[in-house]
Order: sequence, then C-alpha cells, then structure tokens
Amino acid sequence: MPKKVKVKELVKKLDLEVVCGQEGLDRYITVADISRPGLVMAGFYAYYPKERVQILGMTELTYFKTLSKEERFQRMHEICHEETPCIFITRKLEAPEELENIAAEKNIPVIRSAYSTTILISRITGFLENKLAPTTTIHGVLVDVNGVGMLITGHSGIGKSETALELVKRGHRLIADDAVEIRQTADNDLYGSAPDLIKHLLEIRGVGIINVMTLFGAGAIRNIKKITLVVKLETWNQEKQYDRLGLDEETTQIIDTKVPLVTIPVRPGRNLAVILEVAAMNYRLKRMGYNAAMQFTNKLTETIADEDDID
Repeated sequence: MPKKVKVKELVKKLDLEVVCGQEGLDRYITVADISRPGLVMAGFYAYYPKERVQILGMTELTYFKTLSKEERFQRMHEICHEETPCIFITRKLEAPEELENIAAEKNIPVIRSAYSTTILISRITGFLENKLAPTTTIHGVLVDVNGVGMLITGHSGIGKSETALELVKRGHRLIADDAVEIRQTADNDLYGSAPDLIKHLLEIRGVGIINVMTLFGAGAIRNIKKITLVVKLETWNQEKQYDRLGLDEETTQIIDTKVPLVTIPVRPGRNLAVILEVAAMNYRLKRMGYNAAMQFTNKLTETIADEDDID
C-alpha cells in the first residue's frame, strides 16, 4: 500500500500559517516531489503535476499580477486541481484573491511561509522523503561499530543481543535490538532505527531487559544509523565450506538496496565481539581501496610464478 502524509502533519512540522482551506488539512500528500507551476501561470497546462505540493514564490506571483482578470481566474482554476494536496506561498507574500476564492471552494489548503522558495522546498522535500520513504522491519540488532552501521542477523538465540552488549561494553553504540525499522532514501541508502517502544533497550536471556542508556550512558546509544554492512550469525556447520580468505564478496538485498554481507559461523570459544570489530575495520579498509585478501592472493601467485621460473 503506497505511503501517504496528511497536509496537517506538514503544517505542524514546519509551523506554518494556513491562509484558507482549513477543511482540507486532512488531504493526503502521496509524492515527495515539489512543483513550481510557472508554466501553468503562463497558460501551458499539459503535463501539469497536479498530485504534487505546489509552491508559488515571488517570480510566479509577480508574473501573475501582469495577467488580466479573466486570465488570473483561469490560471488559478487550473492550479487548484481536485488532486492538488495544498499550495504554498513563500516569503509571507499575500495570496491572490482568485487563489483564495477557488481554493476555499475546493477545500484546498493555501499555506503561507516566511521562508524563501529555495529553503521552503528543501524543508518540505526533506520531510516528505522521510515520511514517504519505503520502509521495512527486520529481526536483528543494529550497532555502530567504528563508524560502520552493522546489522547483525541470525536465528533466535544465536547470540545477537549478547554480542551487541559486549560491543557496547567495548565502546561501540547500540541503535536497535530485536526489531530494526529500516527506511530507504531516494539515494537508495538504508537507515535503521528502533521502534519507540523498545528504544535503547536490550534483551539478555537470563538477565532480562536492560536500558543501555541508563547503564552505560548517552554515549552508548544512537537513534539512527546508516546501514552499510550486514553480518549473519549462523551455527557452525562442519560440512559447510566457509570463506577463509575473504575473496568472496556476498551481498543481501533489503528493500531495493544491496548491502555487503558477511557470514560468521558461531561455536563455543569464538569471541564474536572482536570478530565483528575486525569485520567493521576490514570493511572500511576495503572501501578505502585496501584488500588484504587480494594482496595475499597476488603475492602468492607471484611467489609460485618465481618458483616455477627457478625450476
């Protein structure tokens, strides 16, 4: 089901003045794109993005004043389409009488802002992209390890929360435990956070639920973090061949975004917190262009070639 936002949420967030059309504040905004209907003002109605939030700035309203009375009525009638969620006036400019009359008749909110057009568009777009972004919830733990947003997954009881607790004790930060709410931005970046009900909480079997911020301080938690690496914990399988060099680069898909995946086998005696710290640092080195596994393979190939030449 497509996501949508009520106009009144946007008005409340930006603390704006509603000029008219109060009854239409429950209208829905379904797209984050913004429209400046300059061409409609000029009389070109084809391809008018009527479903978008409309912005009228100084340029549009100054041009509007040069039109005849009949043209003004016609232009505003086209802008105030039944599907248009709302119309914004920037810089505290006066709304044209024709706009107020037609918008009030169609219950389309006309909203005034003190911001300039550029700033208002930026703030509206940022709010709508956040609200309308694709989202999903994944069972796992999200931690910030050396600046890397690491999503730890695996079946229940594998030790995700206990590993996160050890990482917090080692100076890293918790974002979410058990349920991670993930939002995908327009740039296909993934950001994870915790549901409000379990924010800052960590469940440790045998101990119960603990509040990480209360126990370890505000420096031990974060509210949101970009996800750049997924670590899958799985029970050690003697029959499975695990990557020992690190040449195989796996990925997993979350919503529409592919994220690097590292699979860590779990068995008694393995210090998972240290392993995940190393995984995070190794990931950062790879992003900087240094691949230890590739360098080792290249040196091994050169050594074998040199020995063959000697023979």
